[in-house]
Order: sequence, then structure tokens, then C-alpha cells
Amino acid sequence: METDEGRASTSTAGTAARVREVIADAGVSQREFARRIVMDPSKLSRALSGTRRFTVAELARIADEGRVDADWLLGTRPRERETAPAVRVEGGRPLQIVRETVRLIAEHGFHAVRVADIARACATSSAAIHYHFPGRAELLEAAVRWCMDEDTARRATHLAEADDAAAELRQLIALQTPRTAQQRRQWAVWLDLWAEAARSTAVGRLHSEYYRQWRETVTDVLRRGAGQGVFRAGIDPHAAALTLTALIDGLATHVLSVSGPESATAADAMHRTLTTYVTHTILAP
Repeated sequence: METDEGRASTSTAGTAARVREVIADAGVSQREFARRIVMDPSKLSRALSGTRRFTVAELARIADEGRVDADWLLGTRPRERETAPAVRVEGGRPLQIVRETVRLIAEHGFHAVRVADIARACATSSAAIHYHFPGRAELLEAAVRWCMDEDTARRATHLAEADDAAAELRQLIALQTPRTAQQRRQWAVWLDLWAEAARSTAVGRLHSEYYRQWRETVTDVLRRGAGQGVFRAGIDPHAAALTLTALIDGLATHVLSVSGPESATAADAMHRTLTTYVTHTILAP
């Protein structure tokens, strides 16, 4: 006779197998699928291996992205393809929710954003928001993770286009200079998250880990450039990365404090200052 524990194990394994099927149908990597459903890749990996269970909200986002019935994922109903909602928003409802959350954080601040505000921005109900993200904390964490993933992907694309480490460093400086509305929005979110990091909240710790990865990216570029001979001999990649990222942070904070036409002038000044600093202290003479 099968025990409750055995049935739960079988159910978990079946759900994981069906999620793998959805990922295969999507034709993307497991990490990319995790990004699309705004889920920590390590949590997705553990759920697929059976060491943790998918939450109801995670299954809702998987069903939305895969355009399948959530009940089929749970094994309680046969699969019916293309069961998307009548009104299909671009990228799916979860991503719409997350994008609007990021926009609202940038405009009003981390602690001022309410679920009701997000629902209004998405032209849906608070219940629909909670269907995908049960709590406000989970939603805000998902928004921060998505923001970081987008920034990482954009950075990787630009670095891949560079011919050498010097060109990579110029790309990084351009990406970190808040000229466009998107770049200013991203920086506004980062500024709010630094306060969370100082308070050592869950979201703050996530931001601290992301910032560590960002500084390591700069360090790797500097190390690579020293090996290529395009940067000064004897440069300390770690110390130089710490100084450069701190300079970027301070200058960007100043640019964001300026509004209107003056913001473009401030951004130009930031870019010139960073370029001059790199020329005189990092590039090989």
C-alpha cells in the first residue's frame, strides 16, 4: 500500500518532469527559463531535482510562460496546449507585473510601492498579482532579481562585441552612465537598494551579492587587459576595480540628483571624467 509520503514523492517527481517538458518546448536553457519566470535559477534546479517543491505561485508563472494549464503541471488534468488567457500581455503576466514594479520602485521608492499600485499599473486586480506572487516581499525580490538579470544580460552582450579589454571597459562605462530613461530608472532602483543593503534585509543581501558580481566583472576586465598589454603593467585589478566602481557610483548619484536638460550635461561630464580617469591611470601609456 502506497504511503502519503510515497504519493507526495511521486507527485513532486511528476510535476518536475512536466516542468522539464515545458522548458524543452520553450527551446531555451534552464537558466534562461528561470529568468523568464523571474525565479532564482538555483531554486528551479533544486525543484527539478526533487530536493524542494515548486510553490503554487511558481507553478502559476511556469504555466503562464509555457501557456499550459497549472492543473496539468500538478498532474490533475490532461494537458491542453495554448491555454493562454484571453488577453495575452507581452512577455506574459508575471513579467508585466515585475516590469511595472521596477518602474514604480524607480519613481516612488522601494517602501512606497503597494500591491494595489502595481495592480492598477497592470490594469488587473490585487488578487491576480497575488496569484503569481503571494506576498509583497516576494514580488519586490522578484522585481530586483529581474532588474539584475536584465542588467547582467545587457552587459554580457556589449562585452561580447568588444575587440579587447580596453574596448570592454569603455562599454562598461557607457552602460553605467545614466543617459537614457531606462538607465536612470535602473540607477534609481540601485540607490534605493543600497539603503536596503545597509539594513541587511533579504533584498539588500541580494543586491550586495549582485554588486560583488559586478565588481568582479570589472576586475576580470582589468586583469584581462593587463595580460593583453592594453592596461598599465603592474596594475592591481582588485584595487583598480574598487576605485573605478566607487567613482562610477558617486558620479552617477550626482547625475541622478539633476533633472531636466541639465541631466544630459551632467551625464556627459560623468562620462568625460571616467574616460579621463581611465586614460591617465589604467590605459597603457
